[in-house]
Amino acid sequence: MSKQTQAFNDGVVSIYKVGNISPSGNMPKEGLTFKVGPLRYEERIVGMGRFWSAMQAKARIDMVLRVPQLRGVSSQDIAIPNDGKQYEIKQIQYPPDVDPPVMDLSLERVDAVYDIA
Repeated sequence: MSKQTQAFNDGVVSIYKVGNISPSGNMPKEGLTFKVGPLRYEERIVGMGRFWSAMQAKARIDMVLRVPQLRGVSSQDIAIPNDGKQYEIKQIQYPPDVDPPVMDLSLERVDAVYDIA
C-alpha cells in the first residue's frame, strides 16, 4: 500500500509549555513558555466518534490539527493556531501510512487564558 502524501496548507501553530513564569523569588504564576513552532498544519474534521467519545469523558474537542511529527510535544501543552486562541492538547495520535510522518492533535479551547512569558 502506498503512503498518503500530506500537505499542511491551513496555517501555522505554535506549541507552548505550561509552567511558572514569575521571576525568581516572587509568588509562582502559571503561564506559557515557548516550546516549538511555528509548525504548519492541516485542519481536520472532528468526527462524530471522536466528538461523542470526548463528551463521555467530560471533555470537548474543538479542533483537530495534523502537523509534522515531533515526539517532544505532550498532552499537557498548549497550542496557539492562526486564530490566536489557546487550546489544550487533549490527545496526540500518530497515524500510520502518511508521508511525511505526522501527528494529529485533538484540541480543547482554554476558558481561562494563560499569560505568555
